[in-house]
This record gives sequence, C-alpha cells and structure tokens, in this order.
Amino acid sequence: MTVFEDLDGLAGRIDDGALVALSPDYSWVPMALVRTLIRRKAKDLSLLTVPIGGMAADMLIGAGVVGKLEAAAVSLGEAGPAPRFTDAVESGTLSVRDSTCPAIHTALQASEKGVPFMPLGGLIGSDLVKNRDDWKVVDDPLGTGGGPVVLLPAIKPDVALFHSPRADTQGNVWVGRRRELMTMAHASATSLITVEAIEDKDFLDDDDTAAGTLPAMYVGAIARAENGAWPQALSGHYERDMEHIRAYASQAKTADGFQAYLDAHVLAGDGA
Repeated sequence: MTVFEDLDGLAGRIDDGALVALSPDYSWVPMALVRTLIRRKAKDLSLLTVPIGGMAADMLIGAGVVGKLEAAAVSLGEAGPAPRFTDAVESGTLSVRDSTCPAIHTALQASEKGVPFMPLGGLIGSDLVKNRDDWKVVDDPLGTGGGPVVLLPAIKPDVALFHSPRADTQGNVWVGRRRELMTMAHASATSLITVEAIEDKDFLDDDDTAAGTLPAMYVGAIARAENGAWPQALSGHYERDMEHIRAYASQAKTADGFQAYLDAHVLAGDGA
C-alpha cells in the first residue's frame, strides 16, 4: 500500500548505500527531494542516471552524497559542463562507470521483464565494451548471421526517484508519455515520487488517464512538493529557470562557491 508523507519522510526511506535510479533534468526530475537528501546528509549512494545526469546529479555529487555513478553523460546542457561532477572525476573522488543511453534503458528493461540480461547490438566496436568487464560479447546465438551482440546484465535499482504533476488518493501516479519513468519504476524494488497535487480519484478507472498511469503497486511512497522540479521544468506546468541554472553553473565551479549555493538554496530550506 502506498504511503503518503512529507519530503523528509520520503528522503528517510532511501538507505545509505542504496542503488538509486534518478530521472534526467528534462524528464520530471525530483529537485525538491534531491535538496532534502542533501539536508539529510545521505551518503554512499550508487547513482544511476536514466540515462543522463544534470544539475540534480551534480548537486548530489558535490554534496558528497554519491559514492558511485553510472551514467551516459553528466552535463548542465545549455549552461555548460557539470562542475562538481567534473571536479570529482578529475580528483578521483568519484567512482564512475561509463555507459550509453540505450545501454541503460536496455539494462533496466531486463529487470522490468524479469530476465538476467538483454542483448544490444549498437555497442559493437565501441571502446566502452573494452572497459566494461560486466558486458559480454557473443556471436548471434540463433546462428542467423545477425553478427555479434553485447549482453548487458540487468540493472535492478533499490529505488527509482522522479517527480510528477499528480497522483491520486489510491497511490497511482501519472507519467503520461514519459515512458522511461514507467520502465524505471518497473525495474526498481520500489519508487519514491514527489507530486504537485494529489487528486481524490482513481486514475486507473478513467480511460483518459489509465494508459499513462503508473499503478500504485510500483509506488512505495508519495510526497506532495509544489514546484518540486524547480529550477528544472515540468512539462505543461512550468518552464526551466535558466537564470538560476546558469547562476548555479557559475557559482559551483569552485568548492567554496558550491558551498555558498548550498547554504543559500538547500541547507536554509527548500526553494529559492
């Protein structure tokens, strides 16, 4: 049964050392929950960005919350490189496993389907294959001349984290066309989700919402967090605050600047 609680309660459900799947900045990222995790002083998380990381991942890395990272990329996009990620990699304080967007989605789909691995062909010839001893290259097992494929072990996160415009009182969560969020939740042991609003209805009883709804059986807990994706966008609700994101990118270039950002925008309480 889905639990409804506040942000502190939601953050408290994420154990130190957990494997955490995090939605990307462009796909309903739970920034309010990220800030709460930093205030909670979570540590040693293994972070899986699905499939790339941005400001949320950079903040968690800079705050010392992340011990290991698997990602296709970490970037602030139009605002430039992710400064705390870059510093952690260059200083050797962060263990990074490089991947690709299709590889991360495919490995999650393996867990979603309950199989130990999934094949992917597009990686053949990449230097990544040489540096991933957990990926196995095999000949076409059906012998149909399809060529070699890479077998990717299933990734089963302990928890998936994302934000959504709405949930219902039954614990179902709307994801709409963000199907990667559905895959994340299916692959993970549980999902912890922040939402803008909780509606007194059952999304699964309505043909207009049922197809875009994550059922409550995949949801461990929900917390209401108005503007919970800020400063990132929530499609159909609010746009990215690019001024704030660019200011973060500039300030976080140094450890002292990043700490000043945390003091002003995270440790003092959620929001601007």
